[in-house]
Amino acid sequence: MKILVETSARHVHVTQEALETLFGEGASLTVKKYLSQPGQFASFEKVTVVGPKGEMVASILGPVRPANQVEVSLSEARKLGIEAPVRESGDVAGTPGCKLVGPKGEVEIECGVIAAKRHIHFDTKTAEENGFKDKQIVSVALGGEGRKLVFGDVVVRVSDKFAPAMHIDTDEANAALAVGNMEGEIIV
Repeated sequence: MKILVETSARHVHVTQEALETLFGEGASLTVKKYLSQPGQFASFEKVTVVGPKGEMVASILGPVRPANQVEVSLSEARKLGIEAPVRESGDVAGTPGCKLVGPKGEVEIECGVIAAKRHIHFDTKTAEENGFKDKQIVSVALGGEGRKLVFGDVVVRVSDKFAPAMHIDTDEANAALAVGNMEGEIIV
């Protein structure tokens, strides 16, 4: 089966409380671009992510979430001086923290810095029609000329809130010469 493969660049998810600390009381996220996952968007709002060794600017993805989270590639984590574990989005217990700096304030998050585990989003109907189950592990073949490879350990995530797409980080996209959106082939 073919699947759309998208590169997920570094980004931040914030709570409403953190958003207001960073951008001021009553702040809300402003849609810059809607993403492939229904209801998700890149906002115009950006923060500086500060680690022990460095800092970098990252966009905030919306809508606001119940917990703060910073998703970076492993190369970016090293530049920040943070040992980010590879985790599924939302699985932040026991992960390192960092400081987020906005135009109106700062937030020190105790945990939440991860390198997102490569994953495929499926809506329930598409998953059932193609024989995929939530939390199933698959492999996906993809790549540009001279950089073809197979990504293993790809977790399938199934929800009625999802649209079919695979997400990889910038390190993975660069390794596969995945420029823009491309298709991969799921290998079960």
